[in-house]
Amino acid sequence: MKLVAVPLSLTEANAFIEKYHRHHRRVPRDKYRVGCEVDGRLVGVVNVGNPVARKLCDGYTLEVTRLCTDGTTKGVCSFLYSRAARIAKELGFKKIITYILESEHGTSLKASGWILEKSDCGGGSWSSPSRPRDLYVQTDEGLKKKYPTEKKQRWCKLL
Repeated sequence: MKLVAVPLSLTEANAFIEKYHRHHRRVPRDKYRVGCEVDGRLVGVVNVGNPVARKLCDGYTLEVTRLCTDGTTKGVCSFLYSRAARIAKELGFKKIITYILESEHGTSLKASGWILEKSDCGGGSWSSPSRPRDLYVQTDEGLKKKYPTEKKQRWCKLL
């Protein structure tokens, strides 16, 4: 089995995310995205953009905003994290970050040379009295939380 990087449109990447991602929806924009194919079948996508946190937007840092696989092919996450970092380096960026849930182990990130930068960050509700949010969304499987409330870990790779 050979993993092959392929270019994707934002529309193609978002369609894959809508179909397979466990707790996030499509991204409105990104800087670039990469797909991973096995035998001509798309098995994963990664979207990379500016950091969501304004304080981390220094012009030299990018963020993996989505990484999604079909869940059946080994090594896809590590492959895509590595590709995302390599492209960021080639574009002149100095650092790439991503967030995962506290309940996730980060095995693919470790395998790709990323390091845990910060634990116990983010999470919580996005809703506030001045800006209420719909907290649930209807899916094929039923009602699902729209925003994860679990705390997160921030991982990074210096380029």
